[in-house]
Amino acid sequence: MFKKIGVILSGCGVYDGSEIHESVLTLLAIEQHGGEAVIIAPDINQAKVVDHHTGALQPGSRSILSEAARIARGPVLPIDRVKAQDLDALIIPGGFGSVLNLCDFAGKGAECSADAATAKLIRDIHTLRRPIGGLCISPALLARVLGEHGIRITIGDDPGTAAALEAMGAHHENAVADGIVVDERHQIVSCPAYMKAKNLVELWSGVNKLVGKVLELA
Repeated sequence: MFKKIGVILSGCGVYDGSEIHESVLTLLAIEQHGGEAVIIAPDINQAKVVDHHTGALQPGSRSILSEAARIARGPVLPIDRVKAQDLDALIIPGGFGSVLNLCDFAGKGAECSADAATAKLIRDIHTLRRPIGGLCISPALLARVLGEHGIRITIGDDPGTAAALEAMGAHHENAVADGIVVDERHQIVSCPAYMKAKNLVELWSGVNKLVGKVLELA
């Protein structure tokens, strides 16, 4: 039986949702490692909308669920309907959506709060001692939700971001683009991904290592 790996998406696009390359390579790696991806997202609106061609803010808002479906190529499960016991592991790709929509770390740093449904699923997975993977900047969300447990994570080597994660109780370790940090005690695996990666080759190497380790722990 395939291991079911929940993949939390935060929209579609690096500047206001999930980073598309990280998301697609995560889905590819899950298949290659013999898992089955369960794509989920919060059923709320994005914090902001960005024109990815110009970088300009756009008026109005968009549904995170609907935007995530662009990457999923179809329906996405609302996160508040997903039970931790139905998943063998959880992976969260990066992109600013993870720190705009899943939590507000992008605006509030260590004083941020997390989306309630997203935080509940992360906590429930952690309580069941099932592995969680965080790519790029998404470990900031893990620090907000699980930092009180002293989890070990990485976002690369940016000192300001690392200090904010540590202010939330997490322990940060520097890592190269395709390196992973494995917290065996808490079953958490993290990778800098595009926080450090300069191209798709470096990105794939890190994503593949992270997914492989998560599936090994699951």
